[in-house]
Amino acid sequence: MKLISWNIDSLNAALTSDSARAQLSQAVLQTLQAENADIIAIQETKLSAKGPTKKHLEILEELFPGYENTWRSSQEPARKGYAGTMFLYKKELTPIVTFPEIGAPSTMDVEGRIITLEFDNFFVTQVYTPNAGDGLKRLEERQVWDVKYAEYLASLDEQKPVLATGDYNVAHKEIDLANPASNRRSPGFTDEERAGFTNLLAKGFTDTFRHLHGDIPNQYTWWAQRSKTSKINNTGWRIDYWLTSNRVADKVTKSAIIDSGARQDHTPIVMEIEL
Repeated sequence: MKLISWNIDSLNAALTSDSARAQLSQAVLQTLQAENADIIAIQETKLSAKGPTKKHLEILEELFPGYENTWRSSQEPARKGYAGTMFLYKKELTPIVTFPEIGAPSTMDVEGRIITLEFDNFFVTQVYTPNAGDGLKRLEERQVWDVKYAEYLASLDEQKPVLATGDYNVAHKEIDLANPASNRRSPGFTDEERAGFTNLLAKGFTDTFRHLHGDIPNQYTWWAQRSKTSKINNTGWRIDYWLTSNRVADKVTKSAIIDSGARQDHTPIVMEIEL
């Protein structure tokens, strides 16, 4: 089974805009089309509460014929057109779809951050983890989220193996970002967030990229858009992950970062597993 995850940073822009950045996003979508994955997880769709429009669905059908889609958008009282997630999966797959709420603080549970697909012998779940925010204004809430999310994944793992992916908004170790020393109190590399991810893995989960590749350096999934040279210079962060339950980690045959060319922000990640 081949699975892909990508924080798209606005599905609407990627599908309907003709800006230079949208053209780069569209090139990435063409790359994903060629990958012919069984399941594609998409984060930060930024769609309205009503979800994809008719035009969005028509374009998705052209790009990914033979796929079903399921989505969850941010709902009131959360911000409109914010966060949001979507799965595309091949029509021969017939998962049970759930949109879990994990007891997260503030409006996090209604921001469209988690979708779970349940199959006979395993779960596939994606997450768009809340960012701690400028000035770490949301760090305390983020810490609660991390605890609640880890408990949720553990509850799935008690039932059957879990394949979990998404934008986790944390570089786990110093090797996972280009400039650790200058980012100690930056959102995504605080001690608190890193400890939250350590706690998640300790509940029985494996970072499949490190499992297969060890401590290979300079491997990143996100490059800041505000710096025009971040990707050219590879001053990135690895904050997108494919995790599995420990007991199926050795069934993973590939965990890799997909090349997205000149496009900054997030790049897709792919996992292949024999289940």
